[in-house]
Amino acid sequence: MKRRTPEERYQYSVRRQQKELEEYAVHEIEYADDLMYWYSSRKMDMPDDEYRAVAFFRNREFFNKPGSLTLLYKAYQRCMNELPDTTRETAFDILAFRFSFYAKILDKGGF
Repeated sequence: MKRRTPEERYQYSVRRQQKELEEYAVHEIEYADDLMYWYSSRKMDMPDDEYRAVAFFRNREFFNKPGSLTLLYKAYQRCMNELPDTTRETAFDILAFRFSFYAKILDKGGF
């Protein structure tokens, strides 16, 4: 069996990381749609910061802003580690908090 060259190992690593980011983007777009649906079904206005993050995912702005998706993925991992486990009663609140956190990260990152 032939060993991989350093360039091949690098390309493999990049492909794996890119696949993780693509999967992350797909499920965050779904969550953004869910959050929009929840607010509209309750006939409530979405706060501006949450709307900014939802629009970022729904409009797929991360394609035009390199590094932004990686930054948000790191924030997502941090949220999953630090926030309490999600229950049916707290699912919306945690999702809303996460999107407002994304908005702060985007603002701070200059995106």
